[in-house]
Amino acid sequence: MELVEITTSEFDVEIDIRYASENNFTGVPIYARGACFLNVEAADKLETAIELAGAIGYRFKLFDGFRPTEAVQALWDHTPNPTYLAPPTSGSPHARGAAIDLTLIDGNGEELEMGTDFDAMTPLSHHGVTEVSKEAQKNRAILLGIMTAAGWDHYMNEWWHYQLFKPRRYPTLSDVAAGTNMMG
Repeated sequence: MELVEITTSEFDVEIDIRYASENNFTGVPIYARGACFLNVEAADKLETAIELAGAIGYRFKLFDGFRPTEAVQALWDHTPNPTYLAPPTSGSPHARGAAIDLTLIDGNGEELEMGTDFDAMTPLSHHGVTEVSKEAQKNRAILLGIMTAAGWDHYMNEWWHYQLFKPRRYPTLSDVAAGTNMMG
């Protein structure tokens, strides 16, 4: 399966791969390299979403895309919580290059208020909650509308996570099999 590297020069996005830094729920880098990859279908749908967001004055900041099976295992070993992480045995949509974690940014590159940070493992991260501010509710709805219009499915427990419909039609990939050199 071919993966496409999502770069700022090829796609009009900002990239902040959280698992390549300490700024993630584990507190340690999981990836050795802060790169974002998607399978070809997902990359095409991301391009559509970028166009739709741009038409209304927004851009995306990407937190994660393809997540090698080694990283799926490392995250699960740290926090084995199936509400927010795919068990390694089932194969994460991220390990298939079929999922993206992202938020909206404004014309100044500032993240829109979403009520929680990326990867906040709390019910406040779920779609449809009213316990976050009205601004966060509105911004989540805008993000959901853009991504849905571009052909993405969403995960009810994470406002930032979008994936292809039926992602299991793609195989899971390790870092070596994908040739991404994300794990070092």
